[in-house]
Amino acid sequence: QVRLAESGGGLVQPGGSLRLSCIVSESIFRKYAMGWYRQAPGKQRELVARITPGDSTSYADSVKGRFTISRDDAKNTMYLQMNSLKPEDTAVYYCNRDPSWTVWGQGTQVTVSS
Repeated sequence: QVRLAESGGGLVQPGGSLRLSCIVSESIFRKYAMGWYRQAPGKQRELVARITPGDSTSYADSVKGRFTISRDDAKNTMYLQMNSLKPEDTAVYYCNRDPSWTVWGQGTQVTVSS
């Protein structure tokens, strides 16, 4: 069964940066489009960034120009560089395939606050 482990979250001031990492246990990680999702309190989980096996990327309008998704297939690892963070970026961030597996990791909390 696939295992997903997110890390790198924390408390940051508005305008700050964080880099999230996700290690995927699945050995065929490189065959899938992968995504970073987030869920804010009281809201549904949403896909904010996506990357294909060919490294094509796409972003939700709310993060476009501020977030950058990347992957290292040799390490089964995916990253999300988040710059110019805003309070509305506060959420638990998860990584998963797109479309998602039924299994989710524990997520990593990102809090943007002064």
